[in-house]
Amino acid sequence: MNKYLVNITVGGVVDESAVDGRVARLRLLASAIAGRTLEVVAAAAGERTWTDGTTVFVEARARPAEQARMVAVQASLLGAGSLEPTIVRQLGRRPTLARRYLAVEGHRALAANDVLPPALRSLVDRRVAGGVGGAEESLTIARGRRAIDDPPASFGAIRPRRLLVSVERTEAAARGPDQAGGAPPDEAAGPLDEDDADGADGRRAGHLPSSPVGGRGALGRLLERMLGATREPGDGGPASAGALTHVGRARAGDRTTGTPTYVAAGTVDEATAFEPRGRTYPEWDVHRKRYRPDWCTVLERAPRPQDLAPMVMPDGQALRRPLARLGTGLDRTHRRLQGDDIDVDAAVEAHVELLAGSPPDEAVYVETLRRRPDLAVLILLDISGSAGEPGPARRSVHEHQRSAAAALATALHDLGDRVAVHAFNSHGRRAVHVRPVKGFDDRLDSRVVLRLGGLVPAAYTRLGAAIRHGAWVLADRGGTSRRLLLVLSDGLAYDHGYGGRYGEADARRALAEARRRRIGCLCLSVGAATAPAALQRVFGTAAHATVPTPEQLPDLIGPLFRAALRSAEAERHVFRREERTRERLQRQMRMTT
Repeated sequence: MNKYLVNITVGGVVDESAVDGRVARLRLLASAIAGRTLEVVAAAAGERTWTDGTTVFVEARARPAEQARMVAVQASLLGAGSLEPTIVRQLGRRPTLARRYLAVEGHRALAANDVLPPALRSLVDRRVAGGVGGAEESLTIARGRRAIDDPPASFGAIRPRRLLVSVERTEAAARGPDQAGGAPPDEAAGPLDEDDADGADGRRAGHLPSSPVGGRGALGRLLERMLGATREPGDGGPASAGALTHVGRARAGDRTTGTPTYVAAGTVDEATAFEPRGRTYPEWDVHRKRYRPDWCTVLERAPRPQDLAPMVMPDGQALRRPLARLGTGLDRTHRRLQGDDIDVDAAVEAHVELLAGSPPDEAVYVETLRRRPDLAVLILLDISGSAGEPGPARRSVHEHQRSAAAALATALHDLGDRVAVHAFNSHGRRAVHVRPVKGFDDRLDSRVVLRLGGLVPAAYTRLGAAIRHGAWVLADRGGTSRRLLLVLSDGLAYDHGYGGRYGEADARRALAEARRRRIGCLCLSVGAATAPAALQRVFGTAAHATVPTPEQLPDLIGPLFRAALRSAEAERHVFRREERTRERLQRQMRMTT
Protein backbone atom coordinates (compact mmCIF):
# COMPACT_ATOMS: atom_id res chain seq x y z
CA MET A 1 0.00 0.00 0.00
CA ASN A 2 3.01 2.32 0.29
CA LYS A 3 2.83 3.01 -3.42
CA TYR A 4 -0.29 5.09 -2.72
CA LEU A 5 1.15 7.01 0.23
CA VAL A 6 3.41 9.44 -1.60
CA ASN A 7 3.55 13.19 -0.90
CA ILE A 8 3.63 15.12 -4.17
CA THR A 9 4.85 18.73 -4.09
CA VAL A 10 6.23 21.14 -6.65
CA GLY A 11 8.44 23.92 -5.27
CA GLY A 12 6.97 23.44 -1.79
CA VAL A 13 3.39 23.89 -3.03
CA VAL A 14 0.99 20.99 -3.36
CA ASP A 15 0.41 20.12 -7.00
CA GLU A 16 -3.41 19.94 -7.30
CA SER A 17 -3.39 17.69 -10.36
CA ALA A 18 -0.95 15.34 -8.68
CA VAL A 19 -3.13 15.30 -5.55
CA ASP A 20 -6.18 14.42 -7.64
CA GLY A 21 -4.27 11.57 -9.26
CA ARG A 22 -3.02 10.29 -5.90
CA VAL A 23 -6.50 10.45 -4.38
CA ALA A 24 -8.04 8.69 -7.38
CA ARG A 25 -5.62 5.80 -6.97
CA LEU A 26 -7.21 5.09 -3.59
CA ARG A 27 -10.20 3.67 -5.50
CA LEU A 28 -8.47 0.28 -5.36
CA LEU A 29 -8.35 0.40 -1.57
CA ALA A 30 -11.88 1.80 -1.23
CA SER A 31 -13.51 -0.75 -3.56
CA ALA A 32 -11.72 -3.69 -1.93
CA ILE A 33 -12.78 -2.66 1.58
CA ALA A 34 -16.34 -1.60 0.74
CA GLY A 35 -17.10 -4.58 -1.49
CA ARG A 36 -18.60 -2.35 -4.17
CA THR A 37 -17.52 0.13 -6.83
CA LEU A 38 -16.35 3.35 -5.21
CA GLU A 39 -14.82 6.50 -6.63
CA VAL A 40 -12.41 8.57 -4.52
CA VAL A 41 -12.12 12.30 -5.17
CA ALA A 42 -10.81 15.32 -3.28
CA ALA A 43 -13.37 16.98 -1.01
CA ALA A 44 -14.13 20.68 -1.10
CA ALA A 45 -11.85 22.97 0.89
CA GLY A 46 -12.58 22.71 4.61
CA GLU A 47 -14.76 19.59 4.29
CA ARG A 48 -14.17 16.47 6.37
CA THR A 49 -14.06 13.11 4.64
CA TRP A 50 -17.51 11.72 3.82
CA THR A 51 -19.28 9.48 1.30
CA ASP A 52 -22.54 9.55 -0.62
CA GLY A 53 -22.53 5.78 -1.16
CA THR A 54 -20.84 5.84 -4.57
CA THR A 55 -17.97 8.28 -4.00
CA VAL A 56 -15.66 8.97 -1.05
CA PHE A 57 -14.77 12.65 -0.73
CA VAL A 58 -11.42 12.73 1.07
CA GLU A 59 -9.61 15.72 2.53
CA ALA A 60 -7.15 16.77 -0.16
CA ARG A 61 -4.69 18.46 2.22
CA ALA A 62 -4.32 15.48 4.53
CA ARG A 63 -1.15 13.41 4.50
CA PRO A 64 -1.30 10.40 2.18
CA ALA A 65 -1.23 7.92 5.08
CA GLU A 66 -4.09 9.78 6.76
CA GLN A 67 -6.06 9.83 3.50
CA ALA A 68 -5.80 6.04 3.33
CA ARG A 69 -7.18 5.79 6.87
CA MET A 70 -10.06 8.14 6.06
CA VAL A 71 -10.97 6.17 2.94
CA ALA A 72 -10.78 2.88 4.89
CA VAL A 73 -13.25 4.11 7.52
CA GLN A 74 -15.84 5.39 5.04
CA ALA A 75 -15.51 2.28 2.85
CA SER A 76 -15.88 0.03 5.91
CA LEU A 77 -19.08 1.82 6.88
CA LEU A 78 -20.51 1.08 3.44
CA GLY A 79 -19.31 -2.53 3.46
CA ALA A 80 -20.77 -3.23 6.91
CA GLY A 81 -24.21 -1.81 6.09
CA SER A 82 -23.74 1.11 8.49
CA LEU A 83 -25.07 3.66 6.01
CA GLU A 84 -28.22 1.89 4.86
CA PRO A 85 -31.13 4.30 4.17
CA THR A 86 -33.14 2.95 7.12
CA ILE A 87 -30.30 4.01 9.43
CA VAL A 88 -29.37 7.24 7.72
CA ARG A 89 -32.95 8.54 7.75
CA GLN A 90 -32.88 8.41 11.55
CA LEU A 91 -29.72 10.53 11.61
CA GLY A 92 -31.09 13.32 9.42
CA ARG A 93 -30.96 16.85 10.90
CA ARG A 94 -29.40 15.47 14.09
CA PRO A 95 -25.64 16.14 13.81
CA THR A 96 -24.96 15.21 17.43
CA LEU A 97 -26.61 11.81 16.99
CA ALA A 98 -24.73 11.27 13.71
CA ARG A 99 -21.43 12.07 15.41
CA ARG A 100 -22.12 9.73 18.36
CA TYR A 101 -23.26 6.98 15.97
CA LEU A 102 -20.09 7.35 13.90
CA ALA A 103 -17.93 7.14 17.03
CA VAL A 104 -19.41 3.72 17.87
CA GLU A 105 -20.29 2.23 14.50
CA GLY A 106 -16.99 3.25 12.89
CA HIS A 107 -15.05 0.90 15.16
CA ARG A 108 -17.55 -1.92 14.65
CA ALA A 109 -17.46 -1.56 10.87
CA LEU A 110 -13.65 -1.58 10.80
CA ALA A 111 -13.47 -4.63 13.06
CA ALA A 112 -16.01 -6.51 10.92
CA ASN A 113 -14.08 -5.95 7.68
CA ASP A 114 -12.13 -9.07 6.73
CA VAL A 115 -10.15 -7.38 3.94
CA LEU A 116 -8.90 -4.42 5.98
CA PRO A 117 -5.11 -4.19 5.44
CA PRO A 118 -3.08 -4.98 8.58
CA ALA A 119 -1.52 -1.50 8.51
CA LEU A 120 -4.97 0.02 9.09
CA ARG A 121 -6.16 -2.27 11.88
CA SER A 122 -4.69 0.11 14.45
CA LEU A 123 -7.76 2.30 13.79
CA VAL A 124 -10.00 -0.20 15.58
CA ASP A 125 -10.84 0.30 19.25
CA ARG A 126 -11.54 -3.32 20.20
CA ARG A 127 -13.20 -2.27 23.46
CA VAL A 128 -15.84 -0.29 21.58
CA ALA A 129 -16.21 -2.73 18.69
CA GLY A 130 -16.56 -5.75 20.97
CA GLY A 131 -19.61 -4.33 22.71
CA VAL A 132 -21.69 -3.79 19.56
CA GLY A 133 -23.46 -6.44 17.50
CA GLY A 134 -24.73 -4.39 14.56
CA ALA A 135 -25.63 -1.00 13.14
CA GLU A 136 -29.01 -0.89 14.90
CA GLU A 137 -27.32 -1.56 18.23
CA SER A 138 -24.79 1.22 17.57
CA LEU A 139 -27.69 3.59 16.86
CA THR A 140 -29.37 2.57 20.12
CA ILE A 141 -26.16 3.25 22.04
CA ALA A 142 -25.76 6.61 20.32
CA ARG A 143 -29.29 7.59 21.36
CA GLY A 144 -28.62 6.71 24.97
CA ARG A 145 -27.21 8.87 27.70
CA ARG A 146 -23.86 7.13 27.94
CA ALA A 147 -20.84 9.37 27.46
CA ILE A 148 -19.19 8.72 24.09
CA ASP A 149 -15.88 10.20 22.98
CA ASP A 150 -15.90 12.16 19.74
CA PRO A 151 -14.81 10.09 16.73
CA PRO A 152 -11.19 10.47 15.61
CA ALA A 153 -10.51 12.95 12.82
CA SER A 154 -9.75 10.06 10.46
CA PHE A 155 -13.37 8.88 10.80
CA GLY A 156 -14.54 11.93 8.86
CA ALA A 157 -18.27 12.64 9.00
CA ILE A 158 -21.69 11.27 8.02
CA ARG A 159 -23.83 13.55 5.84
CA PRO A 160 -27.31 12.00 5.99
CA ARG A 161 -29.08 14.36 3.58
CA ARG A 162 -26.48 13.96 0.84
CA LEU A 163 -26.47 10.20 1.31
CA LEU A 164 -30.23 10.00 0.92
CA VAL A 165 -30.21 12.27 -2.13
CA SER A 166 -27.61 9.99 -3.75
CA VAL A 167 -29.70 6.90 -2.95
CA GLU A 168 -32.83 8.47 -4.43
CA ARG A 169 -30.92 9.47 -7.54
CA THR A 170 -29.60 5.92 -7.97
CA GLU A 171 -33.06 4.41 -7.51
CA ALA A 172 -34.52 6.84 -10.02
CA ALA A 173 -31.88 5.87 -12.55
CA ALA A 174 -32.49 2.18 -11.86
CA ARG A 175 -36.22 2.52 -12.49
CA GLY A 176 -35.69 3.99 -15.95
CA PRO A 177 -38.22 3.61 -18.77
CA ASP A 178 -40.40 0.50 -18.60
CA GLN A 179 -39.38 -1.78 -21.44
CA ALA A 180 -40.68 -5.14 -20.36
CA GLY A 181 -43.90 -6.57 -21.60
CA GLY A 182 -46.54 -7.95 -19.31
CA ALA A 183 -47.49 -4.87 -17.28
CA PRO A 184 -51.03 -3.63 -17.81
CA PRO A 185 -51.13 -0.24 -19.62
CA ASP A 186 -53.16 1.34 -16.83
CA GLU A 187 -50.94 0.03 -14.03
CA ALA A 188 -48.41 2.53 -12.75
CA ALA A 189 -45.14 0.86 -11.93
CA GLY A 190 -44.11 1.59 -8.39
CA PRO A 191 -40.53 2.22 -7.29
CA LEU A 192 -38.22 -0.76 -7.26
CA ASP A 193 -37.61 -1.32 -3.56
CA GLU A 194 -35.17 -3.70 -1.95
CA ASP A 195 -37.75 -6.45 -1.76
CA ASP A 196 -38.34 -6.19 -5.51
CA ALA A 197 -34.63 -6.36 -6.21
CA ASP A 198 -33.43 -9.13 -3.98
CA GLY A 199 -36.39 -10.94 -2.56
CA ALA A 200 -37.09 -11.39 1.09
CA ASP A 201 -33.42 -11.62 1.95
CA GLY A 202 -32.88 -8.12 0.59
CA ARG A 203 -33.89 -6.83 4.01
CA ARG A 204 -30.67 -8.29 5.36
CA ALA A 205 -28.52 -7.64 2.30
CA GLY A 206 -26.89 -4.54 3.67
CA HIS A 207 -25.59 -6.50 6.64
CA LEU A 208 -24.12 -9.37 4.67
CA PRO A 209 -20.77 -9.40 2.86
CA SER A 210 -22.57 -10.18 -0.37
CA SER A 211 -21.26 -7.49 -2.68
CA PRO A 212 -17.49 -7.66 -2.64
CA VAL A 213 -14.71 -5.94 -4.39
CA GLY A 214 -16.46 -3.51 -6.69
CA GLY A 215 -17.43 -3.65 -10.34
CA ARG A 216 -14.63 -1.57 -11.88
CA GLY A 217 -12.23 -4.01 -13.35
CA ALA A 218 -9.06 -4.98 -11.53
CA LEU A 219 -10.13 -2.99 -8.49
CA GLY A 220 -9.77 0.41 -10.04
CA ARG A 221 -6.28 0.67 -11.39
CA LEU A 222 -7.22 -0.74 -14.81
CA LEU A 223 -10.54 1.07 -15.15
CA GLU A 224 -9.09 3.91 -17.19
CA ARG A 225 -8.92 1.63 -20.22
CA MET A 226 -12.69 1.25 -20.14
CA LEU A 227 -13.95 4.75 -19.35
CA GLY A 228 -14.16 5.76 -22.99
CA ALA A 229 -16.89 3.31 -23.95
CA THR A 230 -19.51 1.91 -21.62
CA ARG A 231 -22.72 0.18 -22.53
CA GLU A 232 -26.22 0.74 -21.25
CA PRO A 233 -29.40 -1.04 -22.29
CA GLY A 234 -31.07 0.89 -25.07
CA ASP A 235 -34.43 2.63 -24.83
CA GLY A 236 -36.25 0.64 -27.40
CA GLY A 237 -34.34 -2.31 -28.75
CA PRO A 238 -32.06 -5.06 -27.57
CA ALA A 239 -29.49 -3.97 -25.03
CA SER A 240 -26.26 -4.08 -26.99
CA ALA A 241 -27.41 -7.17 -28.77
CA GLY A 242 -26.68 -5.48 -32.11
CA ALA A 243 -26.07 -8.25 -34.59
CA LEU A 244 -27.94 -11.07 -32.94
CA THR A 245 -28.11 -14.28 -34.92
CA HIS A 246 -31.21 -16.41 -35.20
CA VAL A 247 -31.74 -19.48 -33.08
CA GLY A 248 -34.38 -21.95 -34.18
CA ARG A 249 -36.83 -23.75 -31.99
CA ALA A 250 -35.76 -26.66 -29.85
CA ARG A 251 -35.73 -29.92 -31.75
CA ALA A 252 -37.59 -32.94 -30.56
CA GLY A 253 -34.37 -34.93 -30.36
CA ASP A 254 -32.64 -32.51 -28.00
CA ARG A 255 -31.83 -33.97 -24.64
CA THR A 256 -33.40 -32.29 -21.65
CA THR A 257 -33.07 -32.80 -17.95
CA GLY A 258 -35.49 -32.30 -15.12
CA THR A 259 -35.49 -28.74 -13.79
CA PRO A 260 -37.43 -27.19 -10.90
CA THR A 261 -40.52 -25.08 -10.93
CA TYR A 262 -41.70 -22.69 -8.25
CA VAL A 263 -45.08 -21.63 -6.97
CA ALA A 264 -46.32 -18.04 -7.03
CA ALA A 265 -45.11 -15.70 -4.30
CA GLY A 266 -47.45 -15.02 -1.44
CA THR A 267 -48.99 -18.50 -1.28
CA VAL A 268 -46.30 -20.19 0.80
CA ASP A 269 -43.11 -19.22 2.58
CA GLU A 270 -40.55 -18.16 -0.03
CA ALA A 271 -37.77 -19.96 1.87
CA THR A 272 -39.38 -23.34 1.11
CA ALA A 273 -41.27 -22.58 -2.11
CA PHE A 274 -38.59 -23.64 -4.55
CA GLU A 275 -38.63 -27.41 -4.88
CA PRO A 276 -37.67 -29.17 -8.13
CA ARG A 277 -40.55 -30.82 -9.96
CA GLY A 278 -40.20 -30.19 -13.68
CA ARG A 279 -38.45 -28.32 -16.46
CA THR A 280 -39.94 -24.91 -15.92
CA TYR A 281 -39.09 -21.95 -13.72
CA PRO A 282 -40.99 -18.92 -12.53
CA GLU A 283 -40.17 -15.35 -13.47
CA TRP A 284 -40.45 -12.32 -11.22
CA ASP A 285 -42.86 -9.66 -12.52
CA VAL A 286 -41.65 -6.44 -10.94
CA HIS A 287 -44.68 -4.52 -12.18
CA ARG A 288 -47.25 -6.80 -10.51
CA LYS A 289 -44.99 -7.64 -7.56
CA ARG A 290 -45.46 -11.39 -7.94
CA TYR A 291 -44.07 -14.44 -9.71
CA ARG A 292 -45.28 -15.79 -13.01
CA PRO A 293 -45.34 -19.54 -12.24
CA ASP A 294 -44.08 -22.05 -14.82
CA TRP A 295 -43.17 -19.18 -17.10
CA CYS A 296 -39.76 -20.14 -18.55
CA THR A 297 -38.66 -23.45 -20.03
CA VAL A 298 -35.00 -24.42 -19.84
CA LEU A 299 -33.75 -26.92 -22.42
CA GLU A 300 -30.48 -28.59 -21.48
CA ARG A 301 -28.97 -29.83 -24.74
CA ALA A 302 -25.86 -31.93 -25.22
CA PRO A 303 -23.35 -30.53 -27.77
CA ARG A 304 -23.70 -31.98 -31.27
CA PRO A 305 -20.68 -33.04 -33.41
CA GLN A 306 -21.02 -29.93 -35.58
CA ASP A 307 -20.83 -27.79 -32.42
CA LEU A 308 -17.24 -28.86 -31.63
CA ALA A 309 -14.13 -26.86 -32.53
CA PRO A 310 -10.55 -26.73 -31.23
CA MET A 311 -9.23 -23.91 -29.07
CA VAL A 312 -6.08 -23.10 -27.11
CA MET A 313 -6.69 -23.64 -23.42
CA PRO A 314 -5.27 -20.87 -21.20
CA ASP A 315 -2.99 -21.71 -18.31
CA GLY A 316 -4.78 -21.60 -14.97
CA GLN A 317 -1.55 -21.68 -12.93
CA ALA A 318 -1.79 -17.98 -11.94
CA LEU A 319 -5.27 -18.57 -10.49
CA ARG A 320 -4.31 -21.55 -8.36
CA ARG A 321 -2.62 -19.55 -5.61
CA PRO A 322 -5.51 -17.13 -4.87
CA LEU A 323 -8.03 -19.99 -5.10
CA ALA A 324 -6.09 -22.45 -2.95
CA ARG A 325 -7.76 -23.46 0.34
CA LEU A 326 -10.94 -21.52 -0.45
CA GLY A 327 -12.92 -24.71 -0.89
CA THR A 328 -11.40 -26.91 1.79
CA GLY A 329 -13.45 -28.56 4.50
CA LEU A 330 -12.50 -29.91 7.92
CA ASP A 331 -10.90 -33.36 7.91
CA ARG A 332 -10.14 -35.38 11.04
CA THR A 333 -6.63 -36.77 10.66
CA HIS A 334 -5.44 -39.65 12.83
CA ARG A 335 -2.00 -40.41 14.31
CA ARG A 336 -0.92 -36.79 14.79
CA LEU A 337 1.61 -35.44 17.29
CA GLN A 338 -0.97 -32.92 18.48
CA GLY A 339 -4.70 -32.54 18.22
CA ASP A 340 -8.04 -32.04 19.91
CA ASP A 341 -8.87 -35.69 20.64
CA ILE A 342 -7.17 -39.02 21.43
CA ASP A 343 -6.69 -41.57 18.66
CA VAL A 344 -7.71 -44.66 20.63
CA ASP A 345 -6.15 -47.20 18.26
CA ALA A 346 -2.84 -45.35 18.18
CA ALA A 347 -2.86 -44.92 21.96
CA VAL A 348 -3.46 -48.66 22.50
CA GLU A 349 -0.66 -49.57 20.09
CA ALA A 350 1.70 -47.12 21.83
CA HIS A 351 0.87 -48.67 25.22
CA VAL A 352 1.51 -52.18 23.89
CA GLU A 353 4.87 -51.08 22.48
CA LEU A 354 5.77 -49.53 25.84
CA LEU A 355 4.93 -52.76 27.69
CA ALA A 356 6.98 -54.69 25.15
CA GLY A 357 10.01 -52.50 25.87
CA SER A 358 9.97 -50.67 22.55
CA PRO A 359 9.90 -46.86 22.25
CA PRO A 360 6.25 -45.88 21.73
CA ASP A 361 5.01 -43.76 18.86
CA GLU A 362 3.96 -40.38 20.25
CA ALA A 363 1.54 -39.63 17.39
CA VAL A 364 -1.60 -40.59 19.32
CA TYR A 365 -3.89 -37.62 18.62
CA VAL A 366 -6.66 -36.78 16.19
CA GLU A 367 -6.23 -33.35 14.64
CA THR A 368 -8.89 -31.44 12.69
CA LEU A 369 -7.29 -29.97 9.57
CA ARG A 370 -8.85 -27.86 6.84
CA ARG A 371 -7.66 -29.74 3.79
CA ARG A 372 -10.56 -31.82 2.43
CA PRO A 373 -11.98 -30.48 -0.86
CA ASP A 374 -15.49 -29.24 -0.09
CA LEU A 375 -16.41 -26.81 -2.86
CA ALA A 376 -18.56 -27.15 -5.97
CA VAL A 377 -18.44 -24.34 -8.54
CA LEU A 378 -20.77 -24.01 -11.51
CA ILE A 379 -19.46 -21.60 -14.16
CA LEU A 380 -22.42 -20.20 -16.10
CA LEU A 381 -21.14 -18.70 -19.37
CA ASP A 382 -23.25 -16.19 -21.30
CA ILE A 383 -23.10 -16.91 -25.06
CA SER A 384 -25.78 -14.46 -26.17
CA GLY A 385 -25.33 -12.26 -29.24
CA SER A 386 -24.18 -9.23 -27.26
CA ALA A 387 -21.08 -11.21 -26.22
CA GLY A 388 -19.94 -11.10 -29.85
CA GLU A 389 -19.16 -7.39 -29.62
CA PRO A 390 -15.51 -6.25 -29.78
CA GLY A 391 -13.56 -6.16 -26.54
CA PRO A 392 -10.01 -5.26 -25.51
CA ALA A 393 -6.89 -6.58 -27.29
CA ARG A 394 -8.76 -7.10 -30.59
CA ARG A 395 -10.77 -9.97 -29.20
CA SER A 396 -14.50 -10.22 -28.72
CA VAL A 397 -16.16 -10.16 -25.31
CA HIS A 398 -17.08 -13.81 -25.88
CA GLU A 399 -13.44 -14.80 -26.37
CA HIS A 400 -12.43 -13.02 -23.17
CA GLN A 401 -15.21 -14.64 -21.14
CA ARG A 402 -14.59 -18.07 -22.63
CA SER A 403 -10.88 -17.80 -21.78
CA ALA A 404 -11.77 -16.77 -18.23
CA ALA A 405 -14.13 -19.75 -17.89
CA ALA A 406 -11.46 -22.13 -19.19
CA ALA A 407 -8.76 -20.74 -16.88
CA LEU A 408 -11.01 -20.85 -13.82
CA ALA A 409 -12.20 -24.37 -14.60
CA THR A 410 -8.60 -25.55 -15.06
CA ALA A 411 -7.42 -23.99 -11.78
CA LEU A 412 -10.35 -25.31 -9.75
CA HIS A 413 -10.05 -28.79 -11.29
CA ASP A 414 -6.33 -28.91 -10.51
CA LEU A 415 -7.04 -27.90 -6.91
CA GLY A 416 -9.40 -30.87 -6.49
CA ASP A 417 -12.65 -28.88 -6.37
CA ARG A 418 -15.79 -30.02 -8.13
CA VAL A 419 -16.34 -27.77 -11.13
CA ALA A 420 -18.87 -27.69 -13.96
CA VAL A 421 -19.21 -25.36 -16.96
CA HIS A 422 -22.56 -24.59 -18.62
CA ALA A 423 -23.19 -22.10 -21.45
CA PHE A 424 -26.54 -20.42 -22.01
CA ASN A 425 -28.57 -18.16 -24.28
CA SER A 426 -32.27 -17.80 -25.06
CA HIS A 427 -34.83 -17.10 -27.74
CA GLY A 428 -38.01 -16.38 -25.84
CA ARG A 429 -39.28 -17.70 -22.53
CA ARG A 430 -39.97 -21.17 -23.92
CA ALA A 431 -36.46 -21.66 -25.33
CA VAL A 432 -33.81 -20.90 -22.72
CA HIS A 433 -30.95 -23.08 -23.96
CA VAL A 434 -28.33 -24.42 -21.53
CA ARG A 435 -25.44 -26.33 -23.04
CA PRO A 436 -23.40 -28.49 -20.62
CA VAL A 437 -19.73 -28.13 -21.48
CA LYS A 438 -18.38 -29.97 -18.45
CA GLY A 439 -20.32 -31.78 -15.75
CA PHE A 440 -19.26 -32.11 -12.14
CA ASP A 441 -18.22 -35.74 -12.68
CA ASP A 442 -16.60 -35.19 -16.10
CA ARG A 443 -12.87 -35.13 -16.60
CA LEU A 444 -11.25 -31.98 -17.96
CA ASP A 445 -10.16 -33.56 -21.22
CA SER A 446 -10.13 -32.88 -24.96
CA ARG A 447 -13.90 -33.25 -25.22
CA VAL A 448 -14.38 -30.31 -22.88
CA VAL A 449 -11.87 -28.26 -24.89
CA LEU A 450 -13.73 -29.00 -28.14
CA ARG A 451 -17.06 -28.07 -26.57
CA LEU A 452 -15.66 -24.77 -25.33
CA GLY A 453 -14.11 -24.02 -28.71
CA GLY A 454 -17.40 -24.64 -30.49
CA LEU A 455 -19.40 -22.09 -28.48
CA VAL A 456 -20.64 -19.28 -30.73
CA PRO A 457 -22.46 -16.19 -29.40
CA ALA A 458 -26.06 -15.98 -30.61
CA ALA A 459 -29.60 -14.99 -29.58
CA TYR A 460 -30.59 -13.31 -26.33
CA THR A 461 -30.05 -13.36 -22.56
CA ARG A 462 -32.88 -14.46 -20.26
CA LEU A 463 -30.58 -14.22 -17.30
CA GLY A 464 -33.01 -15.04 -14.48
CA ALA A 465 -34.02 -18.45 -15.86
CA ALA A 466 -30.37 -19.41 -16.47
CA ILE A 467 -29.42 -18.43 -12.90
CA ARG A 468 -32.33 -20.40 -11.41
CA HIS A 469 -31.37 -23.45 -13.44
CA GLY A 470 -27.72 -23.12 -12.43
CA ALA A 471 -28.70 -22.90 -8.75
CA TRP A 472 -30.77 -26.06 -9.08
CA VAL A 473 -27.94 -27.92 -10.83
CA LEU A 474 -25.59 -26.94 -7.98
CA ALA A 475 -28.03 -28.06 -5.32
CA ASP A 476 -28.85 -31.32 -7.11
CA ARG A 477 -25.46 -32.35 -8.51
CA GLY A 478 -22.86 -30.33 -6.60
CA GLY A 479 -22.35 -32.93 -3.89
CA THR A 480 -20.65 -30.57 -1.41
CA SER A 481 -21.73 -28.39 1.49
CA ARG A 482 -20.11 -25.26 0.01
CA ARG A 483 -21.43 -24.20 -3.40
CA LEU A 484 -20.70 -21.26 -5.67
CA LEU A 485 -22.50 -20.06 -8.79
CA LEU A 486 -20.13 -18.07 -11.02
CA VAL A 487 -21.89 -16.10 -13.77
CA LEU A 488 -19.73 -14.81 -16.64
CA SER A 489 -21.86 -12.28 -18.51
CA ASP A 490 -21.83 -8.73 -19.85
CA GLY A 491 -24.85 -8.13 -17.61
CA LEU A 492 -27.23 -7.03 -20.38
CA ALA A 493 -30.44 -8.97 -19.67
CA TYR A 494 -32.64 -8.89 -22.78
CA ASP A 495 -35.09 -11.19 -24.55
CA HIS A 496 -38.59 -11.02 -26.02
CA GLY A 497 -40.69 -9.27 -23.35
CA TYR A 498 -37.67 -9.29 -21.05
CA GLY A 499 -35.64 -6.12 -20.78
CA GLY A 500 -35.06 -2.90 -18.93
CA ARG A 501 -36.35 -2.78 -15.38
CA TYR A 502 -38.26 -6.05 -15.77
CA GLY A 503 -35.22 -8.13 -16.77
CA GLU A 504 -32.91 -6.46 -14.26
CA ALA A 505 -35.30 -7.07 -11.36
CA ASP A 506 -35.79 -10.72 -12.35
CA ALA A 507 -32.02 -11.33 -12.51
CA ARG A 508 -31.53 -9.75 -9.08
CA ARG A 509 -34.39 -11.80 -7.71
CA ALA A 510 -32.93 -15.03 -9.09
CA LEU A 511 -29.57 -14.30 -7.44
CA ALA A 512 -31.32 -13.57 -4.13
CA GLU A 513 -33.17 -16.90 -4.39
CA ALA A 514 -29.86 -18.71 -4.90
CA ARG A 515 -28.34 -17.04 -1.84
CA ARG A 516 -31.37 -18.04 0.20
CA ARG A 517 -30.56 -21.62 -0.78
CA ARG A 518 -27.12 -20.95 0.72
CA ILE A 519 -25.36 -20.83 -2.64
CA GLY A 520 -22.66 -18.20 -3.01
CA CYS A 521 -23.12 -16.01 -6.09
CA LEU A 522 -20.37 -14.25 -8.03
CA CYS A 523 -20.93 -12.34 -11.28
CA LEU A 524 -17.98 -11.34 -13.49
CA SER A 525 -18.05 -9.22 -16.63
CA VAL A 526 -14.81 -9.90 -18.50
CA GLY A 527 -13.82 -7.75 -21.47
CA ALA A 528 -17.20 -5.98 -21.67
CA ALA A 529 -17.64 -2.22 -21.51
CA THR A 530 -20.97 -2.34 -19.70
CA ALA A 531 -21.49 0.68 -17.46
CA PRO A 532 -20.99 -0.12 -13.74
CA ALA A 533 -24.42 1.37 -12.94
CA ALA A 534 -26.03 -1.10 -15.35
CA LEU A 535 -24.20 -4.03 -13.72
CA GLN A 536 -25.33 -2.82 -10.30
CA ARG A 537 -28.95 -2.80 -11.45
CA VAL A 538 -28.68 -6.35 -12.83
CA PHE A 539 -26.56 -8.04 -10.16
CA GLY A 540 -27.71 -5.99 -7.15
CA THR A 541 -26.13 -7.02 -3.86
CA ALA A 542 -24.56 -10.17 -5.31
CA ALA A 543 -20.78 -10.13 -5.58
CA HIS A 544 -19.79 -8.69 -8.94
CA ALA A 545 -16.86 -7.05 -10.68
CA THR A 546 -15.69 -5.93 -14.10
CA VAL A 547 -12.36 -7.23 -15.42
CA PRO A 548 -10.80 -5.83 -18.62
CA THR A 549 -9.07 -9.08 -19.63
CA PRO A 550 -8.71 -12.58 -18.15
CA GLU A 551 -5.06 -11.82 -17.34
CA GLN A 552 -6.23 -9.50 -14.52
CA LEU A 553 -8.33 -12.19 -12.81
CA PRO A 554 -5.61 -13.30 -10.35
CA ASP A 555 -5.55 -9.77 -8.88
CA LEU A 556 -9.05 -9.95 -7.44
CA ILE A 557 -10.49 -13.47 -7.75
CA GLY A 558 -9.44 -14.47 -4.21
CA PRO A 559 -11.33 -11.68 -2.37
CA LEU A 560 -14.31 -12.12 -4.67
CA PHE A 561 -14.57 -15.87 -4.03
CA ARG A 562 -14.15 -15.38 -0.28
CA ALA A 563 -16.84 -12.71 -0.10
CA ALA A 564 -19.30 -14.79 -2.16
CA LEU A 565 -18.73 -17.85 0.03
CA ARG A 566 -19.05 -15.73 3.19
CA SER A 567 -22.44 -14.52 1.99
CA ALA A 568 -23.59 -18.12 1.64
CA GLU A 569 -22.20 -19.01 5.08
CA ALA A 570 -23.94 -15.98 6.61
CA GLU A 571 -27.20 -17.08 5.03
CA ARG A 572 -26.59 -20.59 6.38
CA HIS A 573 -26.20 -19.22 9.92
CA VAL A 574 -29.35 -17.10 9.54
CA PHE A 575 -31.26 -20.18 8.37
CA ARG A 576 -30.00 -22.22 11.33
CA ARG A 577 -31.00 -19.50 13.79
CA GLU A 578 -34.45 -19.35 12.25
CA GLU A 579 -34.72 -23.15 12.49
CA ARG A 580 -33.69 -23.12 16.16
CA THR A 581 -36.16 -20.33 16.89
CA ARG A 582 -38.94 -22.23 15.13
CA GLU A 583 -38.15 -25.42 17.06
CA ARG A 584 -38.08 -23.53 20.36
CA LEU A 585 -41.47 -21.98 19.66
CA GLN A 586 -42.90 -25.37 18.74
CA ARG A 587 -41.62 -26.87 22.01
CA GLN A 588 -43.16 -24.02 23.97
CA MET A 589 -46.49 -24.51 22.20
CA ARG A 590 -46.44 -28.24 22.97
CA MET A 591 -45.70 -27.54 26.63
CA THR A 592 -48.55 -25.05 26.93
CA THR A 593 -51.01 -27.45 25.31
